[in-house]
Amino acid sequence: MSGDRRYWLAVVSADHARRGRELGILQVCHGKGGPLKRPRAGDGVVYYSPTVAVGGKERLQAFTSIGVVADERIYQADISQADISQADLGGGFRPFRRDVTFAAANEASILPLLDELELTRGKRNWGYPFRFGLLEITQRDFDAISAAMGARVMLDSVARHSGAPL
Repeated sequence: MSGDRRYWLAVVSADHARRGRELGILQVCHGKGGPLKRPRAGDGVVYYSPTVAVGGKERLQAFTSIGVVADERIYQADISQADISQADLGGGFRPFRRDVTFAAANEASILPLLDELELTRGKRNWGYPFRFGLLEITQRDFDAISAAMGARVMLDSVARHSGAPL
């Protein structure tokens, strides 16, 4: 990996990933704050969406957004006020979030990459680790996913957590 930069795969439905991209946020594991302590400013993050909609049966199995963690701040949002589209979750839902600078990118199926990615290569049950919601991936996998999405992720545009400019 490059210096102390790390790379992350966040697993959420496509509708939530797309909303996250619109809001410029990373939110995982049903809004839990603990997992969000692992990424640092300047780390790469990619959303993988196994399904189209949360709780839905329609498979997507695609990478849906890619970007860079913007800063060290972890904060809670009040969905009842801040995100009207999530009103079906009920007022008072306060998920933890991180800000992300997303790159322009196309959604890309994981299926053509299964034999290429270190995360999935040679694994019959390749999706098993995805159940954790947020997992670290290699720079090589991040780069391959970025290329498949046609993205140009500006990792150097965000300072690393050391505070030093890149």
